[in-house]
Amino acid sequence: MKKHNDTYQSVRDERQYGPYWYSLLWRIIRPVLVAVCSLLLVIGILSTIWGKVYDTWFAPADEASQAQLTFRVESGQSLTRVANNLEAAGLIRNRTVFKYYCDFAGMGQKIQSGTYLLTPSMTMGQIAEQLTMGDGNPIVRNITLIPGWTIEEFAAKLVEDGALTDSAEFLELCRTGLAFSDYYYIADVLNSRNALQRKYLLEGYLAPDTYEVYMTATAEEIIRKLLSQTDHVYPAEYQTRADELGMTMDEIITLASLIQKEAKDSDFEKTSAVFHNRLKKGMKLQSDVTIHYVTGLRKMSLTNSDLALNSPYNTYQVTGLPLGPICNPSENAIKAALWPDETFVAENYLYFCAKDPESGELHFSRTLQEHEQAVSIYAPLWKEYDAKRGIE
Repeated sequence: MKKHNDTYQSVRDERQYGPYWYSLLWRIIRPVLVAVCSLLLVIGILSTIWGKVYDTWFAPADEASQAQLTFRVESGQSLTRVANNLEAAGLIRNRTVFKYYCDFAGMGQKIQSGTYLLTPSMTMGQIAEQLTMGDGNPIVRNITLIPGWTIEEFAAKLVEDGALTDSAEFLELCRTGLAFSDYYYIADVLNSRNALQRKYLLEGYLAPDTYEVYMTATAEEIIRKLLSQTDHVYPAEYQTRADELGMTMDEIITLASLIQKEAKDSDFEKTSAVFHNRLKKGMKLQSDVTIHYVTGLRKMSLTNSDLALNSPYNTYQVTGLPLGPICNPSENAIKAALWPDETFVAENYLYFCAKDPESGELHFSRTLQEHEQAVSIYAPLWKEYDAKRGIE
C-alpha cells in the first residue's frame, strides 16, 4: 500500500512542478534569443547598407585591374584639385569622399608633388598614403653658402651641389643686378654713380646661410631667396644706426665685407674700429683683402706691383671704402661695422696685421712705429705661408 502511494505522489509532483521550471527557463532564455535575433537582423541590415556604400564610394575603382597609371601631382596643387584629377583618371570612385578622408586622416597638407604609378585596384587609403610618401624623388635640396664667400664662390658651390647646371646665368644676373631692382637696396646701388664699374652689382647682398630650395629652382629664383634674407639680417634699426654714422646701407655692407675677410669673429669689432678711425682721419684703408678680390688670389706678402694695381677696389690706391663689397658678409660682420669696439675707437687704434696666417689672429697697433715693429716680426710667417701654397 505504501509503495502505491509513493508512486502516486511522484506523478503528482511532476504534474504540479514540471511545467513551472520549463516556464521559468523560457522566461530567461526568451529575451536573450530576441536580443540575439534582433542584433543579427540589425547587423545584416547594416552590412547590406555598408556593402552598398563601400561599393559606391570607398571601394577601389576596379579591384580586378592591375594596370599601372601614371599620375602627376604638380607643385602647389590643392587637395581638391588632386582629388578631381584622381577621379578623372579612374583611380578613385568619388573625389569628395577622398578629400574628406584625407582631411580626417590628417593627410590633406602632406600630399607631395611628384610622378606616381598607381593602379585602379588600390584602395583609397593606399592611394592617399602613397601620395603623402612621395615618389622617391626629392622636391627640395639644401644649399649652404659660407660667410665671406664671393659671388663666384657661391656660383661654383651651386653647380657643385647640382642646384645649377652651370654658373653663367647666375653670374650674369649678379653682375648686372637689373632683374632685382624691386629690392630697394639693389635699386639704390643701381642708381649709384659707379654702379656699372662694379665687378658684380649684387656682391655683398646675397646673405650667407643654409637654404632649402626647390630642385627645379632657376638661377633667378635662388638669387631672390638669398636677397630676401638680407631683409632679415639688415632690419630697420640697422639703417637708423647707419644714419647716425653718416653712412649708407651700401657703405655698411662694403665695410662689413672687409671686416669679414680680414678677421675672425672675435676680432670683428676691433677691426671695425681701426677702419672707422682711418675713415675719420681721411687715411687710406690699405686693406690687403681688397687686392685679393681684384686678383682672385689670397696672398699674404704683397709686392709693390700688387699694391699699385689700378682698380677702384684697391684701397692702397683709393681713399675711403672700395667701390663696393668684396664678399658676402655675415650678420655678425654687419653688426661690427655698425658698432665698432668703443675702446679701440677711443684709444685711436689705426693699424693691424696678421700674426700666424694659419690661426687668423690679428695684432693691433696705435702708431705706425708699433705697426712696423709687428710687421717685422710676422712677415717671415707670411712668406712661409705663401711658399707652402706655391704663391710668389
